[in-house]
Amino acid sequence: MNDSFGDFNATQTATAGATKEASGEGIISLLVKQIIDSPEGNFKMFDVTYALVCAVGIVRNIETSSTKITYSLEDHSGRIDAHYWLEEGDAIKSPDVMINNYVKIYGSVRSQAGQKVLMVFKLINVLDPNEVCTHILEALHSRYKAEEYHVKGDTSAAASNTLMTNVTATQSNAIVAGLDSKQLAVFQAIKSNCSEEGIHRRELNAKFSHISQAEMNNILDFMISEGHIYSSIDADHFICTM
Repeated sequence: MNDSFGDFNATQTATAGATKEASGEGIISLLVKQIIDSPEGNFKMFDVTYALVCAVGIVRNIETSSTKITYSLEDHSGRIDAHYWLEEGDAIKSPDVMINNYVKIYGSVRSQAGQKVLMVFKLINVLDPNEVCTHILEALHSRYKAEEYHVKGDTSAAASNTLMTNVTATQSNAIVAGLDSKQLAVFQAIKSNCSEEGIHRRELNAKFSHISQAEMNNILDFMISEGHIYSSIDADHFICTM
């Protein structure tokens, strides 16, 4: 098995930054009970649909088959199954996870046989117990910020500002380890931008004049597909997911 900080499972890659009415945008930190109690389809809070959710909990059980690995994830609010789908010969690349250890899961919400499940895009071992407390605070913050933006009628800002992913430097380096030098340079430029709406494609083209516009578009599309970045207020503004 490889390190659990690996890239999103290629068979489950989401298109981040899609329209609010379609596949949602952004990532929201949640407790398990919020996921279980959510309506059908992608997770929605105060009229904003999110592409991905983030949950932290203890792995209580692991079941492995030829096509998927199912993790039973539990926090203080409930328990939910999370499916990590395998491609042929992908078993050796599955996350290295142990029962009764904490993990952080990024995934999409689906219903199976009347029960909510998570489709895992990325699974990270939680190495610092402070991350568990931090995640609970992020889930509360996400909830109240979503309500605040709903009252103001600014749902697009809600989607871009409820991204709550706090990973350690070691985890962050491991997650982006698969990027080449150009991709990593663009990633760092996006990550260093502190604006709420993210960095504009035009600014990236100007900053990296040695990279053609077509190659820049390919780099951005690749990092979106791998879950390293997502588009925020429109298709030309980008925010880092870590």
